[in-house]
Amino acid sequence: MKNFFLVLFLLPVVADAQNMNEDSLFIHQIAVNILSSDASYNNLHYLTKNIGGRLSGSTNMYKAEQWGEQTLKNAGADNVIMQECMVPHWVRGGQDKAYITYKDANGKPQKYWLNVLALGNSVGSGAKGIEAPLIRVNNFDDLEAKKNELKGKIVFYNVPFDDTLINTFQAYSKNVIYRAIGASRAAKYGAVAMLMRSMTNTPGNYPHTGSLRYADSIKKIPAAAMGLEDVKKLDSLFDKNITVTASLFTYGTMLPDTIAHNVIGELKGSEHPEQIITVGGHLDSWDPAEGANDDGTGIVQTIEVLRVLKALGYQPKHTIQFVLFANEENGTRGAKEYAAMAKKNNEQHIFALESDAGGFTPRGFAFDCNDIVMQKINSWKSFFTPYYGDRFEKGEAGADVGYLMQEFHTPQAGLSPDSQRYFYIHHAATDVFENVDIREMKLGAINMAALIYLVDKYGLQ
Repeated sequence: MKNFFLVLFLLPVVADAQNMNEDSLFIHQIAVNILSSDASYNNLHYLTKNIGGRLSGSTNMYKAEQWGEQTLKNAGADNVIMQECMVPHWVRGGQDKAYITYKDANGKPQKYWLNVLALGNSVGSGAKGIEAPLIRVNNFDDLEAKKNELKGKIVFYNVPFDDTLINTFQAYSKNVIYRAIGASRAAKYGAVAMLMRSMTNTPGNYPHTGSLRYADSIKKIPAAAMGLEDVKKLDSLFDKNITVTASLFTYGTMLPDTIAHNVIGELKGSEHPEQIITVGGHLDSWDPAEGANDDGTGIVQTIEVLRVLKALGYQPKHTIQFVLFANEENGTRGAKEYAAMAKKNNEQHIFALESDAGGFTPRGFAFDCNDIVMQKINSWKSFFTPYYGDRFEKGEAGADVGYLMQEFHTPQAGLSPDSQRYFYIHHAATDVFENVDIREMKLGAINMAALIYLVDKYGLQ
């Protein structure tokens, strides 16, 4: 009798051990398949080299949508949905230019060209450009202190990243407010244009673009970012109290909203088809480069999760939607529409995963969920250790899946790659295929596929 009760006691333990072994083996199969496949390389190469930058409303964006639809079908989607949404249509309109003039120590006039990129959604300067005295501002407190000096001037925001922060996304989060609302804050006091230090901590002189938001009640002024070598040049002049005049030429125009699409591939669930797991990245990108790491890698990883599950014959219990989101960069309209339609259709969204932090070596995931769900997820950590993805932390999952949290309180996660190199290329001309390590990108896809598999198999309740 004693042995009978011992067997009963051990049965769940044995079953758990068998499940863990089965899951480890399946995740290993995922890894072997992804690492030995050329699919992710080929997909990223085509997206970046044959299509390139994919700003919302552009011809390339529509080419990318067609590519995404076909590639999801080729990867094995049961069906592909083209979900219509209206998106902003901003065009750069020409080559952005700027230069400064000043007098050297001998009183001789000097002219120095800056490498600049207009910020997304910025108004243009007009063909004649804007010429005005340049004033350096170190932060918003400094702006307020100098508010009576700003009328008729071009404001230069020089706010460096906090390099003591190991996670560079934290430094970006502290500074991005200057790009977002700096132009309107300066225009409030009569500034005629804005130049800013790029959102980067890398040496070199590549400017980094990105979107701004104008305040409706304040005059819109042109805004552009510059590379860090040019920032050093300006600092050297201001530190010597040398008067600087800047001339800025930008050509941005905001056209009427236009139609775009979230491209959604589906695998139908066998047991709970009404319950949806979402995995995705954003298909649009800024125009100066190829959008390779932002967010070509996230798109390719999303498709790779679909491809590998189909290749291994996995039949999900829940419906999995693989979403190539529209318009993350200057509006998040695609994500808003995805969540709005889900609410309208009374859908059940049980988990969402996003990849939008580059294709670098994975470190883990940031989870936005309650403590009970987090406890269950933490029990899976050992499955991710061989693939460098076992750093599980609470945090924001991503801009696109975040709307599902607002509408449904959906537990969600964002892939967290190593962040040290991301802002070298973010929104700059350097975000090209050659700056993606394909093997690192594949490791990220392995971790994403493993997480989707575990959530689908065991749920989060």
